[in-house]
Amino acid sequence: MNQLQAVRVFLNVAETGSFGSAAAKLNLSNAVVTRYVALLEEHLGARLLNRTTRRLSLTETGRLYARGCRQIFDQLDEMEAGVENASRMPSGELRIASSTTFSLQALTPLLTLYRLRYPSVHLAVDLFDGSVNFIEDGYDVGMLAPVQVNSTRVVSRPLLSVAAVAVASAELTQEHGSPTAPQDLRKFPLLCLQTDARNPTLRFTKENANECVSFDPVYAANNLLMLKQAVKAGMGGAVLPQTMIADELAQGELGQILPGWQVSGNEFEVALIYPGRRNISAKTRTFVEMAIEHFGQGVSL
Repeated sequence: MNQLQAVRVFLNVAETGSFGSAAAKLNLSNAVVTRYVALLEEHLGARLLNRTTRRLSLTETGRLYARGCRQIFDQLDEMEAGVENASRMPSGELRIASSTTFSLQALTPLLTLYRLRYPSVHLAVDLFDGSVNFIEDGYDVGMLAPVQVNSTRVVSRPLLSVAAVAVASAELTQEHGSPTAPQDLRKFPLLCLQTDARNPTLRFTKENANECVSFDPVYAANNLLMLKQAVKAGMGGAVLPQTMIADELAQGELGQILPGWQVSGNEFEVALIYPGRRNISAKTRTFVEMAIEHFGQGVSL
């Protein structure tokens, strides 16, 4: 008896609930499937299945044996997949979910490098400002803010964290005055992301002082680039990623609000998201490795 094959046949019978369904799935005859199960029971000296003319069910011994064998075969399948992925060049379509602002500012150089190294992989990128059903929608890898990911069966690996800065246009501060303390912001027009609009709050720290300010935004957008344009147009002040407005700060087009205070708890984070199984595909694994290498070299948003 080929014991490994007999166990596979038994597992298929247990999971499909009939000899006929297992036979069709394995492309074997009913007689061969029945014979394999009988030989396995004889080898183990235990009955695995209860057989009647109308139904088939697992005995308690059969249920425990099936559960243990399934765990072993799952591990074996994962090991085989790992060996295959390690020795195979990546190919096929790589589906990427990425936050809009991050993608427009920093993703294209990484995608170009990846395509040069792995020309057999075709890239498909979807951009998101809101939440993503990562597993359910079939994505291979994501570059998203952790709060965007609804799925739980994923690995979330921190990739970038960008300091937040409260800024406003020079024209706006001339019109409304420059705040000198966090509480002054209650009378200052402020903007925010739509995800923060339900409970808009800013936290500031200065030496040993901590201040928290709630405000009523005059404008909310679901995209940081839209928010930046509104700030530059003088609509209000906002908290933005430091790297996004570095040029405007250097040129004096925008100025920091409360320069003696640090914005706290509003860092802009990007995480590398991929399925939470032990052996991911070669295309996903190589993209994850390249992203870590690429952004580990100090590439910023």
